[in-house]
Amino acid sequence: MKTFPIAAAGLTAALALTAFPALAQQKGDWTLGLGLGYVVPKDDNGTVLNGAATLDIGNSLRPTVTAEYFVWDNVGIEILAAWPFEHSINSDQLGGKIGTTQQLPPTVSVQYHFQNTSPVTPFLGVGLNYTTFFNEETQGALEGTSLSLTDSWGVAFHAGLDYDLNERGSLRADVRWIDINSDVKVNGEKIGKAEIDPWVFGAAYVLKF
Repeated sequence: MKTFPIAAAGLTAALALTAFPALAQQKGDWTLGLGLGYVVPKDDNGTVLNGAATLDIGNSLRPTVTAEYFVWDNVGIEILAAWPFEHSINSDQLGGKIGTTQQLPPTVSVQYHFQNTSPVTPFLGVGLNYTTFFNEETQGALEGTSLSLTDSWGVAFHAGLDYDLNERGSLRADVRWIDINSDVKVNGEKIGKAEIDPWVFGAAYVLKF
């Protein structure tokens, strides 16, 4: 069982320092978010070799950046980018760690921010994710082979809270669920499928323009 981070929940619970109404996001506004994202793949990440071996994809923490443009009041289109995440690839049946891969998960979401009279603004979003895998390396049972994971398209869901610190800055705690599935190939031959489907926990400082 993987350990889920508590940073996002802890950040939200700790925000009780000031008290003034959150400012509405108006059509034409921009925000830029700089933070960290922690990718936690689901348990049971698929099988390879005709079901003879199961996969376990490791967690990864990296810097993230978001940009959001408000097409209507309180409705924005957000783009998520990140420093490449690196994940271990493990299989108990194959002796443990068998490789690593890096991935970039650019995601475009449409988001609705629920304006209210508190400094906390919840939001929900849904969008499209494209994940590209690269720099695969092998070791253990697969050492000396060429490992590759195919790119993935999938839906992404997003939820979070912004806590206003002042007129231009806020702290954000958020979580995403992303549908990521990839064919696993060794020496060009498909040997199975990785079902990653991670939760992504985030914390960021968001600057408003």
